[in-house]
Amino acid sequence: MAVKRITKRWLYNSFLVILLLLSAVIIASAVFIRGYFYNNALQIMRSNATVNDTLLVNYAEDSSVDFDSALRSVVEGFDMKDKMELMAIDATGQVILTSSGFSPSSDLSMPDFEEALSSSTRDGVWEGSINNEPIIAYSLCVSTSADSELTALRYVVSLSEINAQIILYIAMVAVVCMIIIFFVVISNSYFISSVVNPVDQVGKTAQRIAHGDFSVRLQKRYDDEVGELCDVINYMAEELQENEKMKNDFISSVSHELRTPLTAIRGWAETLKDGDADQETMQKGMGVILKESDRLSSMVEELLDFSRIQSGRMQLNLSKLDLIAELSDAVLMFVERAKREQIELVYDEPMDIIPINADPNRLRQVFINIIDNAIKYSDSGDSVTVAASLLEDRAVVTIADTGCGINSTDLPKIKEKFYKANSTRRGSGIGLAVADEIISLHGGNLSIGSVEGSGTTVTISLPLAKNNP
Repeated sequence: MAVKRITKRWLYNSFLVILLLLSAVIIASAVFIRGYFYNNALQIMRSNATVNDTLLVNYAEDSSVDFDSALRSVVEGFDMKDKMELMAIDATGQVILTSSGFSPSSDLSMPDFEEALSSSTRDGVWEGSINNEPIIAYSLCVSTSADSELTALRYVVSLSEINAQIILYIAMVAVVCMIIIFFVVISNSYFISSVVNPVDQVGKTAQRIAHGDFSVRLQKRYDDEVGELCDVINYMAEELQENEKMKNDFISSVSHELRTPLTAIRGWAETLKDGDADQETMQKGMGVILKESDRLSSMVEELLDFSRIQSGRMQLNLSKLDLIAELSDAVLMFVERAKREQIELVYDEPMDIIPINADPNRLRQVFINIIDNAIKYSDSGDSVTVAASLLEDRAVVTIADTGCGINSTDLPKIKEKFYKANSTRRGSGIGLAVADEIISLHGGNLSIGSVEGSGTTVTISLPLAKNNP
C-alpha cells in the first residue's frame, strides 16, 4: 500500500506538474509560432502595399504616364502574385483588377476594405476563409488623387501553407516535449524504484521482525537517507535479536535459580514430613528451608524492582543518613559467607560520618548486590575490598575484587537488563541493572572497571547532603 501511495503521489504531484508545464509550453509555442508566421505574412503585405502605393503616387504625379495603364501594369505584373493576390478596388467595393486575372464574385466579403475606409491609418486587416480556405487580407487606401476609379489596393494571402508550417513546428515542439516526458519518466522511474523498492523491502522486513524473525537484514544499496533507514532497521534487528537472546537466557537463568531453592525446600520438607528426623536434622532442614526461602524472596523482590523500574513506578523514600552506617551493615552481612568460601573481605570502616540524602533500604540493596557479585565471581583465596571516601562534594564507595573479571567485549553491556557476562555463575542478570537505576535515581553514578582474570572494581558516586553539620 505504501508503494502504491508513493507512486500515486509522484503521478499526481511530480509527473502531473511536468505534464501541465509541458502542455503550457506547447500551447505557448503554438501561440507564438502562429503569431510569428501571421505577423510575418502581414508585414510582407504591408511592405508591398507601401511600395506599390508610393509607386502609384509617382505615376499619378507624372503627366506623361497613363495612370490606368500603369495601374494595370502594377497589378498584373505584381512580382509576388505566386504567393499572394493583389486586387485593385474602387470606391463602391468592386474589384477593378486582380493579379491572377480572374474576377472574384460580386458578393465577395471584404471587412478589411471597409475597415480601411473608416480607419485613420487608411488600412485594415481581416482573417477569415473563402470557400473553406483560410486567408488573411490587408487593404490600404491609396494616397494618389489621380482621376481614377482606384480607391484601395487589397492583398490576399492563403494561410493553408502557413498553417501547414505552423502545424509542423508545433509538432516538432510537441515531439521535443514528448522526448522530455520520456526521459523524465525514465529518470523518475529509476528514482522511484531506488526509493520505492527499498521502502517496500523495509516494510516487508519490518513485518518479519514484528513476527519475531530478528535474523533478517536489509541490503544497503545507496548511501543516502534510504541507506540510513536500512542501517537503522538492521541495527534495530540486531538489538532486538540481542535482547531476545538475553531475555531467553534470563528466563533460563531465572528458571534455574528458582528451581534450585525450590528443590532444596521440597526435599527438606519431604524429609521433615515423615517425622523421623532427629532434632539436629530438623534444625538443619529448617535452616536450609529458611535460607532458600529468603533467597527466593530476594529474587522475587529483585524481579518486582525491575518491573517497577521498567514501568517508572519505583519511588524513593529519601532521608538524611550516614552512608558509612549503611555500608557497614551491608558488609557485616557477608563476613561469615566470605570466611566460609575462604575469600578475604577487607573493610576499614572510616571514623567520619558521610551524610547523604538517600533511601536506606534501596541504598543497602545496592551495596548488598555489589558485594554479593564480588564474592560470587571470586574464588577461594581471592579478596574483596570495600572502601568509602570523600571526593570534593561527593561520597565515593569502591568495591573491588580479585576474581575472574569481565571480558572487554562484555564490559560495555554489563549494566544492561538480562545481560550476564558469565553464565557459569548463578544470578538472574538484572541485579546490576536495578542497582544502576537506583543509584541514578539518587543522582549518583555507578561505574565498572574490570580486567579479565584480574578482578573487577565497582565505583559508586553519590552527592553529599546539603548543609552538612
